[in-house]
Amino acid sequence: MSGPASPASSLSSSLVETTGFEVVAESERTGRPSDLFWPWFAANISVFGLSYGTWILDFGISFRQALLVGVLGVFVSFLLCGVVALAGKRGSAPTMALSRAPFGVHGNKLPGVVSWLLSIGWETVLAILATLATATIAERLGWGGGTLTKVAAAVVVAGLIITAAVLGYRVIMRLQSVLTWLTGAITVLYVLLTLDEVDLTAVQGIPDGSAQAMVGALIMTMTGFGLGWINIASDWSRYLPRSTPGGQVVFWNTLGGALAPALLVVFGLLLAGSDEGLRAGIAADPIGALAAALPTWFLVPFLVAAVLSLVSGAVLGIYSSGLTLLSLGVRLPRPMAAGVDGVLLTAGTLYVVFVAEDFFGPFQGFLITLGVPIAAWAGVLIADILMRRRDYDEAALFDARGRYGSVAWGPVLLMLLASVVGWGLVTNSYADWLGWQGYLLGPLGLGGREGAWAWSNLGVLVALGLGFLGYLLVGRGRVRRQEERA
Repeated sequence: MSGPASPASSLSSSLVETTGFEVVAESERTGRPSDLFWPWFAANISVFGLSYGTWILDFGISFRQALLVGVLGVFVSFLLCGVVALAGKRGSAPTMALSRAPFGVHGNKLPGVVSWLLSIGWETVLAILATLATATIAERLGWGGGTLTKVAAAVVVAGLIITAAVLGYRVIMRLQSVLTWLTGAITVLYVLLTLDEVDLTAVQGIPDGSAQAMVGALIMTMTGFGLGWINIASDWSRYLPRSTPGGQVVFWNTLGGALAPALLVVFGLLLAGSDEGLRAGIAADPIGALAAALPTWFLVPFLVAAVLSLVSGAVLGIYSSGLTLLSLGVRLPRPMAAGVDGVLLTAGTLYVVFVAEDFFGPFQGFLITLGVPIAAWAGVLIADILMRRRDYDEAALFDARGRYGSVAWGPVLLMLLASVVGWGLVTNSYADWLGWQGYLLGPLGLGGREGAWAWSNLGVLVALGLGFLGYLLVGRGRVRRQEERA
């Protein structure tokens, strides 16, 4: 929203946070860097992380190769989130407000639209998973897993997500700290109950794959974890005091986001490498398939943990997608913006659950297609953050006449160029309308759409690198002039 920044002052006076897309008042910035651990850990301790073991191995690589790219992809991607979180501490505003510094107040609407679509997509994916898991487990328990169960599950899940997002920051922070312990304990119990399913001989017998396959698995992991959250990474650190050491912001953000997924991916690799049937089931219902090996008495606790962990992640997404919607100029109170996104989430969930033929196809297509432009944007923003030596001019983030300007054509065109190049280096056969991607694989001698590099999704890393290196070259003078202005 254009106009002068107005500090938030509503957190302490109401259960519902009315702070929207504006600067957080200094009096409200009372958190500690370790507080960042809880929302990120709770949002990523979902048993959904176990499913990545199947998807990584499906690239045709061995366990040792998968272990390397899985753990590396998780930590590197959340480290990038940690760097972006620095901007929140320096600028007291949401991520997509701080992105106005490199792109301009109005120029930032381009990444804003991509960010909004990504957040809406992620929160819908998590709601879909919770709905499918509920139906699968209800059917196994003899409660019925048909249409009525799915509709009821979708409504309950969406209601939980929307309610928490509307209530806002403080409720979410308290909720996440509770969910961390609850879902963490049940997830650990799940691992203990399924340890006997691990067949180390079968796991070690998986042959090595190609370097291109390893790159593809690495990029898919990075896109599915940290890069999927990077557009909201400052939305929580903006509540930290300005004096908070930057290194601690990066550390707690990275640790909170990466710790649980890294451990879950490792165990998921062991399970998937031991059971071909599990790998086939995960393609249709990633959470429900994981319950196949569980005793009946544990199905209800597993379902509760799975649903709450998915809800936890979706709450962060819908909270931030509401803020991003406001950044695009929609004039609504923050709670109402979260409610609008909640309606879209519910509609998307019902569509995929009842209309789409499978889950993994649309999910992979969504990740890669939006992963390219968000990686390009992230490269520009990370370069901008690393070049800055002063805090942001918070008023100028909301005024097109200020030091950040209206439209910075250099970064805007750089993001577009990096996206065009990136889309040319990825392929997507999951939907006919995505068949146009991969148009540079042939001309660049990478084997075309059926060659060795076709499924490496190299374009995501290329877009990230072009955005980062390009802005280091063209943005240094812009940053210097901004910081020199009185």
